[in-house]
Amino acid sequence: MAAPETTTPTSTTASPPEPLLRFSPAAIPKWVGIGLFLYASVFTLAYAKDFLVPVVLAFLLSMVFGPIRKFFDRRGIPSALTSLIIVLGLLAATIAVVGAIALPISSWMENGPAIQHTLQSKLSGVSQTISKIFEATDKLKQITASGATPLQQVELHDNGFMTSAALVAPAVLAQFMFTLILLLFLLASGDMFYEKLVHVLPTFKDKKQAMRIAHEIEQKLSRYLLTITVINASLGVAVALSMWLAGMPSPVVFGVMAFVLTYVPYLGAMAGIIIVTGVALLTFDGIGSSATVGGIYLVLSSIEGQIVTPYFVGRSLRLNTVVVFIAVSFWAWLWSAVGLLVAVPLLVAINTFCDNIDALKGLGNFLSERHAEKEDDSVQS
Repeated sequence: MAAPETTTPTSTTASPPEPLLRFSPAAIPKWVGIGLFLYASVFTLAYAKDFLVPVVLAFLLSMVFGPIRKFFDRRGIPSALTSLIIVLGLLAATIAVVGAIALPISSWMENGPAIQHTLQSKLSGVSQTISKIFEATDKLKQITASGATPLQQVELHDNGFMTSAALVAPAVLAQFMFTLILLLFLLASGDMFYEKLVHVLPTFKDKKQAMRIAHEIEQKLSRYLLTITVINASLGVAVALSMWLAGMPSPVVFGVMAFVLTYVPYLGAMAGIIIVTGVALLTFDGIGSSATVGGIYLVLSSIEGQIVTPYFVGRSLRLNTVVVFIAVSFWAWLWSAVGLLVAVPLLVAINTFCDNIDALKGLGNFLSERHAEKEDDSVQS
């Protein structure tokens, strides 16, 4: 008799269903992560502008004046005393520049209606053409708006330039004082940040590379900004003398304006030409005289931008002109006036950092001027 078959009991517990989609970080394209990082970086820079602007400006100034502080350190002068003198000198220079520009501009703003009337009378031909365009636009609006329900009009009252400046002044003054105080601490601390950097990095190769990058950025920024300051000051003197000989009012103001605006590549020269030509229209009779004054400023700024600055700075800077223009526009959009001033120094620092990191050599070559990579290869060989 055959033994009955035994059956093994099966488990009634069902296994969980397989997920239809599985999320894997490795499946995300690399360009998506880079895009999100760039978007987050720009958002952070814009959101924390009030804090980051004085911090970045103070660190850049500390690199500029670092060699000066070290020069006096080697001669036995305490870093705290040298730092205090530098900060007080910057404060005095800033007050002098702001005072030289603000007083004439305030008087011009008070005479705004008279200036506007003078411009309208001297540009009557152009204004008539513009007025005809506005009249045609108004007629077109009346035709298209016929039969429609009239909209409620809201009248806006302008508080004026001086009121807006008075509202912004406390915040600007607070950021400026914060920059000077932080700069004082950075300079007075000496080489503390370099010592901390050497202590944190693990290997001797990393320590050596970090120190080389830091010293090279400091040397390039210091040489660039100090040289540019001397060139801009010379241009300011030349512009002031030219405006005085041309009979322009307040020639010192135009000299100081040229000194400040030349720190901004390309855009500063264009702004100076427009301002000088506009003031000349108010000062002289006829458009020919104002065009001559604008041409004088154009010639002086062209000599500075095309001959003097490339000769003294071009070899050490060697940046892509298109990238410089884009960087100036980007930082001006992001950080307004301060962005115009820090755009090129930040680009110099980034370019120097990329040149010393093998993985970023391609980006450094892109930021450099044409054929700069060939010159570097020939120097290394």
